[in-house]
Amino acid sequence: MVVLSRVHLVRHGRAAAGWENLDPGLDELGRSQAERVAERLAPLGPMALWSSPLARCRETAAAIGSRWQLEPTIVPEVTELPSPDGFAVGERVEWLRIAMRGTWSELGERYLAYRNRVVAAVSAATTDTVIASHFVAINAVIGAVTGDDRLVIRSLDNCSITVFDVTADGLVLVEGGHEADTLIR
Repeated sequence: MVVLSRVHLVRHGRAAAGWENLDPGLDELGRSQAERVAERLAPLGPMALWSSPLARCRETAAAIGSRWQLEPTIVPEVTELPSPDGFAVGERVEWLRIAMRGTWSELGERYLAYRNRVVAAVSAATTDTVIASHFVAINAVIGAVTGDDRLVIRSLDNCSITVFDVTADGLVLVEGGHEADTLIR
């Protein structure tokens, strides 16, 4: 198997607010986590650096980019799982609790399309790349690669690194990110 590139999917650092806030930045612990993951990845780079458009990922990617003196490329396809249309922000937490116990197939076509967009974006990395993304997005890639339809396969810790190889035959999971108890806040 010929490896075309290696992708390091980094879950963002701890957010300053829970899921009731659609776009929080990092809290103090999250900034510290971002600095530690940047230190860990520094010797591997510089390499391409992508980020979800959301603040917590941009801030995580910025810590990595500062080590390599480059700005992250914003890639909307690796963003957070969207809420159902018409949902108020306050309804998101309960919907996520239920959705994260289920499967992509149960959520339907809109969410299968989201998963496929995330996987396609990761698969499109033609050079070694670090991508700052989200818990569910990274799990979507893991599930697609392993043939597991569940939304949550690994309880990925903040600033964990999940590694994939991009090959001519598709993505290959090299290393699963560190797991921890993930709270829906």
